Amino acid sequence: MKNVLILGGSYFAGRVFVEELVKESDCDIFVFNRGHVPLNMAGVTEIVGDRRNEAEIVKGMPLLDWHAVIDFCGESDADLAKMLEFLPGKIDHYIYISTTSIYENTTNLPVNEDAPKLSAPQLELGPLAADYAFNKWLCERKLQFECPRRGIAYTCLRPVIIYGPYNYAPRETYFFDLISNNEPVIVPDNDLPLFNFLYVVDLAKIIQECIGNRDVFNQAFNVCSEQLVSYQGLMDVFEKVCSKKISIRKLSVPEIEKRQIPLPFPLDSHLVYSGTKLQRLLGFEYTSVEDGMKATYDYYRLVQDAKRNIRG
Repeated sequence: MKNVLILGGSYFAGRVFVEELVKESDCDIFVFNRGHVPLNMAGVTEIVGDRRNEAEIVKGMPLLDWHAVIDFCGESDADLAKMLEFLPGKIDHYIYISTTSIYENTTNLPVNEDAPKLSAPQLELGPLAADYAFNKWLCERKLQFECPRRGIAYTCLRPVIIYGPYNYAPRETYFFDLISNNEPVIVPDNDLPLFNFLYVVDLAKIIQECIGNRDVFNQAFNVCSEQLVSYQGLMDVFEKVCSKKISIRKLSVPEIEKRQIPLPFPLDSHLVYSGTKLQRLLGFEYTSVEDGMKATYDYYRLVQDAKRNIRG
């Protein structure tokens, strides 16, 4: 049996990955996190500990040959350094879930893996978000340096905007709430912005295809389909999946900013990336935004129904 260790794995993308991985019969699955949201899944060994505490890594982890370590929650190069240094046993393949946010702003689109990376924190994003993307890039750099000298293969996956079940970020659910409450949805009057989206189940399946795959060793990849969506295109998708006519109000970008309307995507610039490099290697068939959002909306309705039942 192959031993697979998931770091994180209890919230959004990590949780969906574990759910997909348990369907495989050739893996012993271990999940290491702080235990705030237990999975309680058959076939999954949950280990509670803090990855920033080397003593908890050493004492909590079994001494095993790790076919793969999947890291969903590495937030600093120190996080990765400690795991590489203190995890008992031998690591064959370290897969780090990074982000396309590591790239500098550019008008050279679509953005591929060789595009310039951030050289400093993004202070304009405020204290809570300023360090996030830059630290993700530093984590990648740490893997690039440490893994070869330790005889470990690494892969960095850079997903675009992820949506789907368990998403705790107010992205698609922001719109679902408005639509469900029959409230108007405000979007920019500028149809310019285009985005890539990634269905969380697709990310989970892609990670599975990467595990132990020599074709992806010691490389970094954007993870996205070629399908592009605008705000208006997203409204069209929502009308289909919700089977409901949406009241749409278009406002100028300055007016949206003045009113502090919390739209979850950029208002006047593209977020377009190239996933060609990984697509050529895996030949993966991505879920369309229409199908992915339908499954996501169905899950949203289940959650809302459960909340209403609890309230009585």
